[in-house]
Amino acid sequence: MSIGAVLVVEDETMILLDLESALEEAGFQVVGVGTAAEAITAFDADPGNFKALLSDIRLGPGLSGWEVARHVRQTNSTIPVVYVSGDSAGQWGAEGVPNSIMISKPFFLPQVITAISTLLNEQSTSDAGTQS
Repeated sequence: MSIGAVLVVEDETMILLDLESALEEAGFQVVGVGTAAEAITAFDADPGNFKALLSDIRLGPGLSGWEVARHVRQTNSTIPVVYVSGDSAGQWGAEGVPNSIMISKPFFLPQVITAISTLLNEQSTSDAGTQS
């Protein structure tokens, strides 16, 4: 896998800790934050540091996970995006960015790892195909 971190945005501390631990155990570098504002600040400080975004949809007051993903995609149009949500999955078709994955809560941690890995592998395959 390429060097870079997965930006994880989750406002529920226990879920954030579980996601961070599972991703790190799977070999990913992780930057975990609890709000959309923190996610945007972290991303904007070093956009090249991130190779994927994993975001909850409802992040409390302020911006949503949909908006975080759109912000990130303005800088990196191909960054893999995985959403997790307990109640917003039905809005994915209208609100989600293209070529993203939605996982409904409750989920199993291997689902998240598989989703991120799949998108990263697809990105690597398409990048290899476009290079000459």
